[in-house]
Amino acid sequence: MALLTLDEAKKQTDVRGDSHDAEIQLYIDALTAVIEGYVGVVEPREVTDTVTGQGPAVALLHPPVLSLTSLTPTEPGGAAVDVARLHVDGPSGVLAYTDRSRFCGGPWTAVYQAGRPVVPPTIRLAALLLFQHLWRTRNGPARGGGGSDDYNVTEPIPGFGYAVPNRVLELLEPYKLGPGIG
Repeated sequence: MALLTLDEAKKQTDVRGDSHDAEIQLYIDALTAVIEGYVGVVEPREVTDTVTGQGPAVALLHPPVLSLTSLTPTEPGGAAVDVARLHVDGPSGVLAYTDRSRFCGGPWTAVYQAGRPVVPPTIRLAALLLFQHLWRTRNGPARGGGGSDDYNVTEPIPGFGYAVPNRVLELLEPYKLGPGIG
């Protein structure tokens, strides 16, 4: 699911008519991966991953996690893990046994719901601003939102180059993944 609708994106950049709809939709579809690379899964969805680990905890790969559906071995002959025995740390996606047992065996196929129950307005605003910025870098400030404050980028943001403006990163900051997550 996309973070923005076609109508929201067109309104943000004052694009009228439908001659650019396919191109705008491409930008919208690309936004989710960029935003989620910084803050984790946003729109709730089912995820299936192969996870490994031995010891007290196993980390799922796409936090935040809303719920764990199943944890089954990928190798024949292994037993599924009873998910009722596990605690899921939602923000980090870390699984641990409630009785302090240890994980052994694996790898496992994890099926879970990732995302946020409600998309925070700040993340939606960041998506709108990122769309506006990317649209203007392709089409110029005259076609999409007025001034050129972040269109004429002169300083790359470390780790992001020119694609993600500072104002978007500042909006996403309260939701960013912790070190080693994601």
